Amino acid sequence: MAATRIPRVFNERREVLHTLDDNELLQRYRFDRNSIVYICDLLEHDLSPVTHRSCAVSCVTKVLVTLRYLATGKFQMCNGDDHGLSQPTISRVIEQTLQSLTSQRMVRRFVTFPTQAQDIRRHQRRFYQTANFPGVTGVIDGTHVQIQAPSVNENEFINRHHYHSINTQIVIDSDDRIIDIVARWPGSTHDSRILTTSGLCRMFEGNQLPVSCHLLGDSGYPCRRWILTPFLRPLPGSQTNYNRSHKKTRNCVERGIGQLKRRFHVLHGEVRLSPQKACKVIIACAVLHNISKDRNVPMPGPSGSSGQPGQGRAQMQGLPAIAPTASGARYREQFAISFF
Repeated sequence: MAATRIPRVFNERREVLHTLDDNELLQRYRFDRNSIVYICDLLEHDLSPVTHRSCAVSCVTKVLVTLRYLATGKFQMCNGDDHGLSQPTISRVIEQTLQSLTSQRMVRRFVTFPTQAQDIRRHQRRFYQTANFPGVTGVIDGTHVQIQAPSVNENEFINRHHYHSINTQIVIDSDDRIIDIVARWPGSTHDSRILTTSGLCRMFEGNQLPVSCHLLGDSGYPCRRWILTPFLRPLPGSQTNYNRSHKKTRNCVERGIGQLKRRFHVLHGEVRLSPQKACKVIIACAVLHNISKDRNVPMPGPSGSSGQPGQGRAQMQGLPAIAPTASGARYREQFAISFF
C-alpha cells in the first residue's frame, strides 16, 4: 500500500516593509526602510532565488529574517512565526545571509583600516580634539561574546569569567566606526596574543602606513612604538597627564562596543551556534554597524535598547597587565615628556 503523501503547507508571509513605519522597523530590525532596501541591493546577487517556484524566499525576506535575528537573538521558531516561515527555512536563510554579509567583498568594503594619509590625519585631528592626545588613528579593545558550549575543544572557549565565549578584538576610529575586527579566537585567549598574531600587527610592524600613527590600548596590550598603553604607576607631571588624556581618548572604544551590542542584541546573550557560525554573526554585526554609521541610522529608542553602555568593557576588567618592551617603555616615556 502506497504511503499517503502529505501536502506541503505554505504559511502566509508578512509584507513587513509595507506594514511598518520607519520607527517600527528601527525598533524591530535596527534599520529604517531605505537602509533595509540598501542592504538588500548589496546582497541581491547572493540572495536572490534562482526560481520563483514553490514560494521561494525573496532577498528582502532573507535580509529581514537575519536582521530580526541579529537585533533580538530570538529563537528561530519565533522568528519563523514573525515572518511566516518554518524553522528549518529560517535556519537556512540566516546561514545564507550571514555568508553573504561576511564575504570578503562586504568586509573589505565596510570594515577597513585607513591607509590614506589624509584619512589618517583627519582621525588624528578628531582624536586630538577629545583630550589633546596626538597621533591617534584608532583605539583598540577586546570584548567577549558568549556562545553555547561547543562540542570540540570545549575547555579552550572558557574565559576567565568561567563562561564560553569568542574573544573579539575591535578597533574603533574617531567616527565610532569599526576599522578592524578579529573574531576567531576562543575565550581563553589573551588580548595580547590576538593582537600580535593579527594582520594589524603585521601592518604596523612592517611600516605599511604612509604617516606615523598610534593605537591606544589598555594595559592588557604590550606597549610598543605604535600601540601606547597607560603607565601602571605614573609619576606626577607628564606621566599623570598622559594617563588622564589616554583614558579620556580611549573612552570611544567602550562607547563603540556598547553601541554595537545595544544595536544587535544577539551579542548580549548566548549565541546558540557553533563557534564558526558565531564568529560570522559577530563579523556580520560589525559590517551592519558601519552601514548604520554611513547612513546615519539612529540607535533604537529605550524600548529597543538592550543592556547598558560599556558592557563590553565591563567584561574585560581585571586583565593582567603586560610589561612593555624596553623600546616601547622608552618610547612611551619620551612621548609623555614631549607632549604632556
